[in-house]
Amino acid sequence: MSGDGGAAIAGVLAERGVRFLFTLCGGHIAPILVGASRAGIRVIDVRDEATAVFAADAVARLTGVPGVAAVTAGPGVANTLTALKNASLAQSPLVLLGGAAATVLRGRGSLQDIDQAALVGSCVKKALRVKRACDLAQVLRHALDLAVSGVPGPVFVECPIDLLYDEALVRHWYGIKSDSPGGGGLRGRALRWYLNRHVDRMFSCSPEVASGERSPSPSASGAGVRAVRAAARLIGRANRPLMIVGSQAMLRPEGVPALIRAIEAVGMPVFLTGMARGLLGREHPLLVRHRRREALAEADLVVLAGMPCDFRLNYGRDVNARAKLIGINRSRGDLYLNRRPDLAAHADPLLFLSSLAAAPPGGNGLVSDWIARLSERDREREGEIGRMAGEASKAINPLALLERLDRALGDEDIVIVDGGDFASSAAYIVRPPAPLSWLDPGVFGTLGVGAGFAIGAKLARPDSRVWIIYGDGAAGYSLQEFDTFVRHGLPVIAVVGNDAAWTQIARDQLEYLRDDTGTVLRRTDYHLVAEGFGGRGVLIRSDEEIEPALAEAVRLAGGGIPVLINAHIGTTDFRKGSISM
Repeated sequence: MSGDGGAAIAGVLAERGVRFLFTLCGGHIAPILVGASRAGIRVIDVRDEATAVFAADAVARLTGVPGVAAVTAGPGVANTLTALKNASLAQSPLVLLGGAAATVLRGRGSLQDIDQAALVGSCVKKALRVKRACDLAQVLRHALDLAVSGVPGPVFVECPIDLLYDEALVRHWYGIKSDSPGGGGLRGRALRWYLNRHVDRMFSCSPEVASGERSPSPSASGAGVRAVRAAARLIGRANRPLMIVGSQAMLRPEGVPALIRAIEAVGMPVFLTGMARGLLGREHPLLVRHRRREALAEADLVVLAGMPCDFRLNYGRDVNARAKLIGINRSRGDLYLNRRPDLAAHADPLLFLSSLAAAPPGGNGLVSDWIARLSERDREREGEIGRMAGEASKAINPLALLERLDRALGDEDIVIVDGGDFASSAAYIVRPPAPLSWLDPGVFGTLGVGAGFAIGAKLARPDSRVWIIYGDGAAGYSLQEFDTFVRHGLPVIAVVGNDAAWTQIARDQLEYLRDDTGTVLRRTDYHLVAEGFGGRGVLIRSDEEIEPALAEAVRLAGGGIPVLINAHIGTTDFRKGSISM
């Protein structure tokens, strides 16, 4: 089987530095999985196709190398759509290999034969179909390059099953092996002739001819000197400048140290969002964490580095109408979304800020007063949160749980946030300890990312402790992956804030409609579910149990055991009014 299509795909993945292949097995993709394993690529089989894509997404975010997943045809591909769209909106580079019906049977009612390119088209940068075995390698190389070029994102490659196996075996399947009898009448001979011609076309060239040299990695563009100088002038005149750094600035992990130096050289207060959380550590003097809306309303200049004016900024309305706006974005569409910048830099945020830092704008003394004012507001808000965390609750105070989880984090820990009210509260309380130590769904707000992100993170950073912060609603999407954690030796710690409700939805639904239909859950024994899959479960019901439970989870994870803490939490109005319209 050394000459089959699966081996060709595996060879390209190994060549490009892909270390992991995430999958849920299926007959249409078996040669890909076997080929990858034989090539030394670690194959991680999960329990849901979406998890495979989420895991590939996490690897891409943390390493800069496109993550790769392989799923079987039809429902296998269909099950990835949410994860693909999440990666697309998060601008995360990955490649999804999808199995497909045999080329000769396309459109003839074969098992799991659907128009997969049309199905995934709106969720990926491009959907590619391979028609000849000799094209597998070059199409995959193109897909990997495309995933990281320009505005990164997912690319789909459809791999028909008869291109993945050895030619002799395929001819045998088609009944046209070299020693087949020549009878069967005119119709039989015509069919045999057609199938022979079809297989000849499929295997008409050799992999050696098609492979060629590796395409150069596309490089993101910086901005021109004129734009950089114009930005420096605007910043130099500002008394109350503010920068927001978004996930797009983190697309190249190797550039993180340069990004930090650039931010420090520019010297304005910074809010961090998405993957950028943790970029400046926990206590950097330029870091601002709270009351962003107030700060934006007062700022006289705002720099958006890798973030559009979407719902997170109230579609641009949160930014002072009189403030100068500098937008820096790889995506032209995101650059002009909802509000036209006074200075629009269609560029990579990292490169632009690095150029700006090379000749930092001269500021004035008022900027330091502005930074001090924002820092004082942060301290006031931290005090408010501390007081709310100390309030009595019928069950565990969720803010107290998050505060103590924050204190339990080590310097190398990674935090995965998986949707819902409890998990979203973590963004205000849990401080990521370092760059690339925070993963959340992003602007799509997808539930179910937790387990997949955790798998990818633990594999990419095996020495880091990985935490998942779940709401009880979100936990239901991926608890089965505790089986994957156990089988593959991934000691993840999951903390479930269990308030027996879809609280973020219920809060507004009850206020506006006076009806909780569809929002009520129960205090499910999630800790027993984890144990049923081979992990360890811990149930806590009071604030006094929090710290011992966290310490026990850290101990067990250190011994290689995945752990789930099922925390019965009370309700809070901490995030009242947070649903974006």
